[in-house]
Amino acid sequence: MLLHKLSKYTIYLGSQSPRRKQLLQGMGIHFDILPQRHTNENFPEKLKEQDIAIYLAQQKSLLYNDFLIHPNIIIITADTIVSLEGKILGKPSDATEAANMLKHLSGKKHIVYTGVCLKTQQKEISFFDSTDVYFKSLSDDEIQYYITHYKPYDKAGSYAAQEWIGYIGIKKIAGSYFNVMGLPVHRLYVELENLIS
Repeated sequence: MLLHKLSKYTIYLGSQSPRRKQLLQGMGIHFDILPQRHTNENFPEKLKEQDIAIYLAQQKSLLYNDFLIHPNIIIITADTIVSLEGKILGKPSDATEAANMLKHLSGKKHIVYTGVCLKTQQKEISFFDSTDVYFKSLSDDEIQYYITHYKPYDKAGSYAAQEWIGYIGIKKIAGSYFNVMGLPVHRLYVELENLIS
């Protein structure tokens, strides 16, 4: 069983996201969180959406190469992006930008991509997962209520599925809900097995 094999490893999560921490804990994996290190979130323009998510996860991983001090260390990094009609929605800089993003998402389908990079001294595996998310039409009052009470400025697309806006706004999801939260745990389980096999 994977959890028994992983007990021989020191596992680090290179993310400050409480959602990723919660999901990794839910998998029964013991890990420590690495200190926050900032990378710019720029990416080559010609990359496809899934490749952007993987590229950003790999860029984060590079920041922590100095922690790979022995063979039994695994570093996990991830990045989540939101794509609406082929356009990437990043993190909003203020309330106005957040409101504009949510107005654009209102009544439409968008795609959430999460890229993940797993790394040891000897091996690196990168992968992505995608989920289609369908929003109902959101009123201006609902959008303003969410922004005022939840301040989603650290979230791609200006929302988190596990918060109020997700409860009242998401009509349907095709794919992994956990991927929308920021970590495709079903794929992560499989790829961790591949990493250490």
